[in-house]
Amino acid sequence: MSLKPLAVALLFAAAPVYAADYAQAPGSTLTFATKYQGEVFSGRLPGFTTKLSFDPANLTNSKLDVVIPLAGVSTANAERDDNLKGADFFSIAKFPQARFTATKFRSLGGNNYAADGSLSLRGVSKPVTLTFTWTPGAKPVLSGKATVKRLDFGVGGGDWADTSVIPNEVAVSTKVILVPAK
Repeated sequence: MSLKPLAVALLFAAAPVYAADYAQAPGSTLTFATKYQGEVFSGRLPGFTTKLSFDPANLTNSKLDVVIPLAGVSTANAERDDNLKGADFFSIAKFPQARFTATKFRSLGGNNYAADGSLSLRGVSKPVTLTFTWTPGAKPVLSGKATVKRLDFGVGGGDWADTSVIPNEVAVSTKVILVPAK
């Protein structure tokens, strides 16, 4: 009896399983919504980039890295956009970008997952969980949501810290179209 087939089988069984690597494709969106004096408004954060390593069958090796330039924030209101870029909110002169990184992924059943990570904004890093639906295919889609407590990051300080004017919780949504990384 030859041990060679057994040795080959054991070699492959012991080999680590790597997650597939993806890069963001055009058409991806990152938006947020909150209220100002009871009126809902939403905004876009264009120019963000996403790198994802993900395998639904092996979440252990999955990781996510999202870099978000803040200078392009757009709410369709020039005055509000200028305020968001200023020192009381994003302070883009000092903190031009935000970043979300996640290395712990959990299955929530079906194609639904949670990515537990850290959001760095205005020089502060705090835990944030992104829940998302994974739509597999030639161009997989990650559709996700997170809630960010803006005051944890010093966003909207001073007079803007009043949560009756602007709630502390901001809803963040994303739709990331992905392609295999090169």
